[in-house]
Amino acid sequence: MHADEADIDEGLVRRLVAGQFPAWAGLSVERVDSAGTSNAMYRLGADMVVRLPRIAGAAEDVEREQVWLPRLASALPVAVPVPLGKGRPGAGYPYPWSVFRWLDGATPDPGRPLAEPALFAKDVAEFVTALREVSTAGAPAAYRSDPLAGRDADTRAVLAGPAGLVDQRAATAVWEDAVRAPAWEGPGVWVHGDLQPGNVLVDGGRLGAVIDFGCMGTADPAVDLIAAWYLMDTEARHAFRTALGPAADDAMWARGRGWALTIAATELAYYRETNPVMASTARRVVARLTKSP
Repeated sequence: MHADEADIDEGLVRRLVAGQFPAWAGLSVERVDSAGTSNAMYRLGADMVVRLPRIAGAAEDVEREQVWLPRLASALPVAVPVPLGKGRPGAGYPYPWSVFRWLDGATPDPGRPLAEPALFAKDVAEFVTALREVSTAGAPAAYRSDPLAGRDADTRAVLAGPAGLVDQRAATAVWEDAVRAPAWEGPGVWVHGDLQPGNVLVDGGRLGAVIDFGCMGTADPAVDLIAAWYLMDTEARHAFRTALGPAADDAMWARGRGWALTIAATELAYYRETNPVMASTARRVVARLTKSP
């Protein structure tokens, strides 16, 4: 998927674990099937998972997750990854890496309806609300902490890309509405920053866990509203906004649509040839945005 992607396989994981965590050396190693773009994951035994950055940019997230996930976990209503170990570069692999506790559940299939759409939406709203309320003292800025207006030129360039990639007129209207919306004037709050299907786990139709916090930090809370279009159909989306209450006013909702659009359109353009799952999800998000408020 990336020109500078590290070579990662089961043999490498076994060598890294054996060399740095010898107590776990005899455990089984099995690749976790994932459409993730920044990290590769390998299940280690029954209760752990090894997570290795594919590229240098993702390696920068390791320290952030190691430091902040233990502090956030107790304040959140669903499970999040608990770091069990931090690995060093070695065995020809150039980046730091992590071992986390394994979390049960399945990522939602973006092409299938949710079993409990309203309850799932309520769960996500509770997670987002709880995360926003955590103290930001000493917290880093989120990966997506820049104002939407700063993405205007790049987003318009993507929307004006290959014919047929998106409905250019409708998508541009969504984008212009977002950048016209009043900007967030309050202090940044904690956001996950990437609430996509591959980053949540569902159990019995309900939200069971949220994973991959590499984009987390402080930002406009509208960033986490991307969940409304990445994870939800129309019914769930309405339930989500209702559960968020007055915080999801028209300005924040418009900015949330803008964040979902700039992320999805960029992902579609970048991954349309290399990651069919990501591209399909992004295409579906853009379609939802251009058909429904």
